[in-house]
Amino acid sequence: MELATEPLVCQRFHALHDSHWLLESLPAPLCLACAIETLRDDNASLVRKNHVLSCLHDALTWHAALVIPLLAQDERVCVHFIATLFGILRCMEDNHILDLSIEVLVMLVVKLKLEVYLHYLLKESQQELCKVATTRGSLPILILLGKLADAIPVFADKLVIEHSNMLEYLATALMYPNERIKAAVCYLYGKLYCLPNAAERLCAHFTEKLCSLFLTTLKNSQTKELQLNCMGLLNQLLKYEHFVSVTMSNSGKGADSASPEFVEGESPLPLMLKKLLLSRDELLQIASAQCIAAVLVHSPAKYAPAFIYADVPEFLFECLFCTSETLIWSIYCCLLLLTEEHLFFSKCHTVYGIEPVLKSLKEILHLNNVELHKQGLLLLTEILKRQPVEIHLFTNAAVFKDAVSVLIEAVNCPVLEVATEAVKAVAALLRKDHVSFTPVQYGELQKLIESVLKQCSDVPLLPPNRGLMGHAATKHQNRALSRQGQFLQSAIESFRNACRLAVECQSDPLAQENPFTAPNSEKKDTLKSFSEFLLRMSDSFCIPIVMKYSERIVRPALMEVFISTLNILFSVVPDMGKRFSIKLASSSFIQLNLELKAKYCSGQSNPVLNQACSSFLHSICLSLHSSSKTTANSLQEEEEISELLQRNLPQLNFGVAESLTLLSETPDSYCLDDTLRTYQYSLLLLFYFAFSQEDRFVPEAELFSAIRSFLLSLQHQGECPPPYVFRAVLYLLGVCQDKSEPLDLVSLSAIRRVLDVTSDFTLVYVHHPQLLNFFLFYPELMGRFGHYIFQLWFSCEDHDQTGFQDAVSRINAGFSDDSNYFNSFLCMLKDNPSALLVLLDLVCQGTKEVAHKVLVTLETFLKRNEDICVCDLLRSQFLQILQKLLVEKCCSILPENETLPLLLNLLFLVQLRYVAERELDSTDFRLLHLVSNLSGKCSPTDQQLLQPSLNFLYWNLQQTTPSSQQRVVAMLLSDIPLLELLERILQHTWTLPSSSRSKLSFGSDQVFCAVAFRKKKPTLFFVSILQFLRAFLRQNLSSSLVKFIVRHMDKHGRELPLSKEDATLYPLAMRHVLSLVISLQNLLVQKDLLLSQTVIGCLEILLEYLYGKNQGIARHVASQPWNKFLLVTLLNGENSFLHPEILRLVTLYVQYQSTDLISLSEISHVLEEASNTKLSELPDSTVRTLHSFLLQCQLLNGKCQLNSTQRASIQTLLESLPSTSRTQLTHQNIVCLGGVAVSLSHITD
Repeated sequence: MELATEPLVCQRFHALHDSHWLLESLPAPLCLACAIETLRDDNASLVRKNHVLSCLHDALTWHAALVIPLLAQDERVCVHFIATLFGILRCMEDNHILDLSIEVLVMLVVKLKLEVYLHYLLKESQQELCKVATTRGSLPILILLGKLADAIPVFADKLVIEHSNMLEYLATALMYPNERIKAAVCYLYGKLYCLPNAAERLCAHFTEKLCSLFLTTLKNSQTKELQLNCMGLLNQLLKYEHFVSVTMSNSGKGADSASPEFVEGESPLPLMLKKLLLSRDELLQIASAQCIAAVLVHSPAKYAPAFIYADVPEFLFECLFCTSETLIWSIYCCLLLLTEEHLFFSKCHTVYGIEPVLKSLKEILHLNNVELHKQGLLLLTEILKRQPVEIHLFTNAAVFKDAVSVLIEAVNCPVLEVATEAVKAVAALLRKDHVSFTPVQYGELQKLIESVLKQCSDVPLLPPNRGLMGHAATKHQNRALSRQGQFLQSAIESFRNACRLAVECQSDPLAQENPFTAPNSEKKDTLKSFSEFLLRMSDSFCIPIVMKYSERIVRPALMEVFISTLNILFSVVPDMGKRFSIKLASSSFIQLNLELKAKYCSGQSNPVLNQACSSFLHSICLSLHSSSKTTANSLQEEEEISELLQRNLPQLNFGVAESLTLLSETPDSYCLDDTLRTYQYSLLLLFYFAFSQEDRFVPEAELFSAIRSFLLSLQHQGECPPPYVFRAVLYLLGVCQDKSEPLDLVSLSAIRRVLDVTSDFTLVYVHHPQLLNFFLFYPELMGRFGHYIFQLWFSCEDHDQTGFQDAVSRINAGFSDDSNYFNSFLCMLKDNPSALLVLLDLVCQGTKEVAHKVLVTLETFLKRNEDICVCDLLRSQFLQILQKLLVEKCCSILPENETLPLLLNLLFLVQLRYVAERELDSTDFRLLHLVSNLSGKCSPTDQQLLQPSLNFLYWNLQQTTPSSQQRVVAMLLSDIPLLELLERILQHTWTLPSSSRSKLSFGSDQVFCAVAFRKKKPTLFFVSILQFLRAFLRQNLSSSLVKFIVRHMDKHGRELPLSKEDATLYPLAMRHVLSLVISLQNLLVQKDLLLSQTVIGCLEILLEYLYGKNQGIARHVASQPWNKFLLVTLLNGENSFLHPEILRLVTLYVQYQSTDLISLSEISHVLEEASNTKLSELPDSTVRTLHSFLLQCQLLNGKCQLNSTQRASIQTLLESLPSTSRTQLTHQNIVCLGGVAVSLSHITD
């Protein structure tokens, strides 16, 4: 069982008290009346009074709801109670009891909430302070007043208004030597001055009495309590401008802070605060820093000089080497305010303090204090931003590297607000004077910029608002997007400053590269590499990041920074400026800028964005103009375009529809203002440059219609636009023509009128297929200006003939070549065959270079478009061209004419287009005459001229009807210079000198020696000689044209008599036959198709020749054992007897040697293979050869007995063979091998 707690009562007095004063419900029961009587009892011990005060304190603290209502029932009791407690303050010296009494008294007055008790205490305090014999006894009362002022808001006003006399005592008490009293007074003053009304009433009091006393007290203070209370009072005073001015003045009488004495640092307050900064006490350092900031915040320009002359910044920087976050924050605030004063920088305080700032930042970035991070980075930003250009902040590369390291760490902070402040600091760092030490640390700058941009790319963009979230969530998302946009804007600002830095360094030779690089070593950290890095970063990070963010929300401020950055990039690497502008234009950046101007810059809104977009459009247009494929990019024209765009772009803030409407308007005829027309010119240029890079953001049909209205407006007012504007008009009409209705005659008349007055057609020409197609589309324009257009087209296509032909070769091989429009041009020629005549006119009328390109183009066109019949259209034109060339050119310089070989080759290609044999007409014979006459004037070394000429002559002999062939032969045989040329060519081939005006002569030994196989000789060489021998053998080595010279001599040069065999073979000898057969066998085993066909054909004619001269020798040659080996060699691999060449060889052996070489079993094998083959699928050449073989087998049956199976098989195959007719010769039978025309039918015939 718990014992009941005895109530706190006084036995002597308790019986006299009413029972309702007894608070029995308290944990420690208490009689309030007994407690008051005990405190008033002089005989009560200090211990008992202390206990009573403690109980009262606990009751008021924890059970005020029971105590206060009881006391409030009787005002007299309350006054008595308060008087009792106040009496203790007058007579008691025990500090603990005094402190308890003050606390109970304050709690009692506060909880009673009646001003009457407050007035009572103020009145009693004033009386007591005035009659106190010594100031020392006033300490408890001063403490009480301070605590009352702290607890009761209206206390200060009551004291100042109704008890102002007490202020006189408070000021006097500051002169008392007791620092506890001074501390209490300062504390009370601090509470009074924290209220604006009271502070205003105490203004005169402070100026006249308190200021000097207070500053003296602060200066001489020794105890920490007094120092802290003084700083507290000072902090309250410094909230008001008047008090700051008075306090900072030298005399304390409100002197001007801008006086020379003040500026020179004679104000006492900065020195006092500097003294406190030097103390080792952290609280005092914090208080000092806060007071410095409190002064400076009113007017840095007015008060900062005093602190700077007092060297306070130096000590502030020193205090950064601490661990207190509060102190560091306070110092950051002071230094931030000091950065607003130029003197702070001119006295080189920042040069001294940059290292402490960087070190403190490096330390605090490891702390979890976001606001401190932001404040420190803000300080660094301001220092970097405000540092004068003439005073270098970084004296060496090491400090700069430390700054870069700190900023990279801050940029990578996961807190977006901190990273934003860090990026702002990076932007401030990227100034030329900050990196002007040698060598420039381009590598460090690259790491810094790359970290900024990568951090941008790593920031996750919020998904677009779909309207499904609540208002609070949407508001939160908008704030997050805004923070991301601010971060991105700061990042792009830093990148812009980096680009600006690169441009500024271009004019500084020392900044180009590292002068300390060793000779012959790789140069790193150069301006060039840094500039190229910036271009890569813009392409990889800057542009994609901004465009991705802008898909969510468009911030005009961000876009202004972004667009101005792109504008600077044009100058970062001037050599790559053209490529950069083309890439931007092709990525729709002209459209982007026009849309930004239309949406955000109408009227006078966003003038900075408007200027940025206008400057960008101006730069990209000029860059595209300088890189465009126009033939007249003069400096004057560029200046005119620049002036036009610069004047009008800021006003062109229209959307697409408005722009087209503006373009269609007609200016007032009586209006002298040409603003509308210049707007139209500028719009046309913008559309032209955008469309030239495939940025077709305007509907083609609508633009075409607007330009047509523009042309009619020009026609109506009789105006002629500048050539560069009309060039844009023609180009836009060309690219929009396919999706629009054709122009009417009035519009075409307007175009013709302008072109007629154009002095130089190059001024309005653009090298583009669509422009050429536009002229081809309208015969009215083509007939009048076609020659000019084609002339300019070929002049611009490629000025290097070799490169032009290489490009053609690449296209023919299937490769694309973006540098020319060759494919498009060929397609246009295919759709407009009549344009070929204009091109041929250029061959005669154009320059040598243009003529060369025209012929190359036509040659490619004819090769690639075999289905177009243009022969009759071109042949007569070729005749005129050849006649003109032969008349104008001297015979001696014909081989030097580069156009003539191309023309002859083109003529040959035209002739090839005739599908079947045809009768030659007069034009053909005139061309033949010209070509043969031309060939006769050449030397054997004129290969480029002779090769197409001989190809043409060869075609006329091969591809025409027999009657025409006879006329051709007759014409050629009558051309003595041509025959002499052929003889000289053969002399070069067989090296046998001969002189004959009527015959071509060659020696037999040289001919057969030339046929001998050599690896270095091309296949066509052997084919040509064998074809020649084949034709000559058909004539029995006797011809009125060719003379075959045979000499039978010994090694001493004596002529030998002919043997019997040689006599029968004359003019051949047996050694010639054997030599030729061996050569043919060697050539045959090369297994070249064309060569094999030629060899077998030659072998057939040779055996036929031998058989006619001496049958025994023919059979002897056909039955040689090595022929069997040759056949086995040819059959080796996948070849079969039904291969046309092998079957021809077998047929030949069967024809001349019976069954000595080809046995009956082998004949059976051939018949069996043929029987197992689908004869209908065999090619005609194989069918004809098989038919000849079967016929030879039937003839063989009369010489040797074939069995019945073989005879039946032969008969069956003959009946089963599909019928063949002689295939009509086509141009496909003629192929060019190494540039030499060869008829396949001629070889296989």
